[in-house]
Amino acid sequence: MKYKNIVFIAKSIDGFIAGKNGELDWLHSIPNPEGNDMGYLSLMEEIDAIIMGRTTYEMVLGFDGSWPYIKHVFVLSNALKEIPEALNGKVTILKGAEAEILKAVHELGYYKLYIDGGRVVQDFLKADLIDELRITTMPILLGGGFPLFSELPTSSEFAHIKTEVFLGQAVQSHYAKKK
Repeated sequence: MKYKNIVFIAKSIDGFIAGKNGELDWLHSIPNPEGNDMGYLSLMEEIDAIIMGRTTYEMVLGFDGSWPYIKHVFVLSNALKEIPEALNGKVTILKGAEAEILKAVHELGYYKLYIDGGRVVQDFLKADLIDELRITTMPILLGGGFPLFSELPTSSEFAHIKTEVFLGQAVQSHYAKKK
């Protein structure tokens, strides 16, 4: 079975994935009347499950509407002990080092994973466990906030796969880890 860990995330021109107060409203700054998903549905068809951090999970829980994911979600948290009853069978809480988490998820039959959430992405990059980066740059300077990248123990080389422009302004670049 082919294992793959994919990051699919948006950032500002200055490299932030959330504003100074965690705000995400800037993600909707480009008019999108046709509801272009910018590759999201294609990603959902490609993956088996999602791994996200507690902060991202709690943010999604706060959105209006029903649970947005059809794929199983693994939430990484040392603090969370339970999930809402409505999410039983849809969400699993895990804790541990990144390699241990992947081993547990793979043993459950999930091999192609969407890695989401700022700290989780940074930790998986530090552990050299990211195979693909799909980064959409939005045309805004936030001037501060939560950065996409943090310091890494060593450099990591990726090959450019393609770049697309969505809505005439959002630039999405796709990279694969050089093996």
